[in-house]
Amino acid sequence: MNSSSLKGAWKIGTIMGIPIRIHFSWLIVFGLLTWLLSSRYFPQVTPDLPFVSYWINGVLAALFLFASVAFHELAHSYVAQKYRLTIESITLFIFGGVAQLKGDPPHPRAEFWIAIAGPLSSFFLSGLFFLVAMNMAGGTRALFAYLAQINLIIGVFNLIPGFPMDGGRVLRSAIWGKKKDYFYATQKASSIGRGIALFFIFFGLFSIFTGGPGGLWLMLIGWFLYSAAHASYQQSTLQETLSGIKVKDIMVRDMQTVVPSISLDEAVERYFLRYGYGGFPVIDDGKFLGIITLKEIKNIPREDWGTVKVSEVSIPHEKRWEIPPDADVMKALELMIKEDKGRIVVTEKDRIIGLITRNGIARYVQIKGK
Repeated sequence: MNSSSLKGAWKIGTIMGIPIRIHFSWLIVFGLLTWLLSSRYFPQVTPDLPFVSYWINGVLAALFLFASVAFHELAHSYVAQKYRLTIESITLFIFGGVAQLKGDPPHPRAEFWIAIAGPLSSFFLSGLFFLVAMNMAGGTRALFAYLAQINLIIGVFNLIPGFPMDGGRVLRSAIWGKKKDYFYATQKASSIGRGIALFFIFFGLFSIFTGGPGGLWLMLIGWFLYSAAHASYQQSTLQETLSGIKVKDIMVRDMQTVVPSISLDEAVERYFLRYGYGGFPVIDDGKFLGIITLKEIKNIPREDWGTVKVSEVSIPHEKRWEIPPDADVMKALELMIKEDKGRIVVTEKDRIIGLITRNGIARYVQIKGK
């Protein structure tokens, strides 16, 4: 599965040049899974073993599952790298893993092989663990039999055609190849994914009322899939609307600028209240110094606004927050999201010619969007 980046994750290492991160939700799953396997599963399948062996197997099974999910995502990443796509990181979280690809597959064939690599790797591990289990006995046999079973489940589950799961991406590659339209394929696959997610939710609800097993988990999985499919649909619609649109088509050319010597009171009265913008460039004698936003002003006590100068709280400008006018708007939006900025300056030959904001992009999408 691919997605946007997940917050609340810690880097634990690097493989194939790709940072591997663990989301805090995985730690919850690790503890819960270890407890369930140690207290229920292994005592049932191997009732004659010592108590401590159940906990050893439980911890090992959880760690091997961790490694299996990472292997699944590395398989996606390995194939993606063959198609010259950059993988920013792999994050392991409550429902599995996410390989964060920078950019989209170049063609349907690449999409298919990147997507199918994950399930195939899980099937490979399932077969490998099964062979190991057949040559073992006792608790070790039970451990590897469980790993064979869980990897088989991971592989099959990921083939469900619910975008953005692997099966959904395989479906998108087929629609893309047939219709020759990437955005249409993404939106169609996302719609199908939402339908499948709703089926999971309602079937889970039905199971709860009828006393069936796993109803709550089915609802949680359905909710997760619906949220991911809906987000993918919105992102595709955004990309389609902004496709071919340049920064110069949306940027604000007639900028209102603030001098650094005025007080915050003056800045609020003369600029923020008058124009209604959330931020303004700070310029002194033609030199761009930075940007002042409401966020910085609100961090200063109200009674001090009359004495504190704009220069004291404005954010100093950095070169990486600039973008040329001929750049794609999506690139500008990605830069703003990456740098957590509501606005960035547009420069040409080291001269500021405009300003592009998230709100400006949002208004354009609202007007032009479907």
